[in-house]
Amino acid sequence: MSMSKLLAIVLIVAGTAGLAYGGFSFTRETHEADLGPISLAIDEREYVTVPIWAGIGAILAGVALLLLREKN
Repeated sequence: MSMSKLLAIVLIVAGTAGLAYGGFSFTRETHEADLGPISLAIDEREYVTVPIWAGIGAILAGVALLLLREKN
């Protein structure tokens, strides 16, 4: 499988997942303190929204890459 075909498939899958889920969340550790035997950590959960235009753009770019690859 060529690299461009693999990239096209990844773009199509990522665009479809972005449209289906609408975003993703992750946990980031922001503060940490060690006070003797006591350890304190604060984790913040963040959510990133994937815009609809980005999902559609990724799908279109993947399809275009597949079509251009087949012509050559």
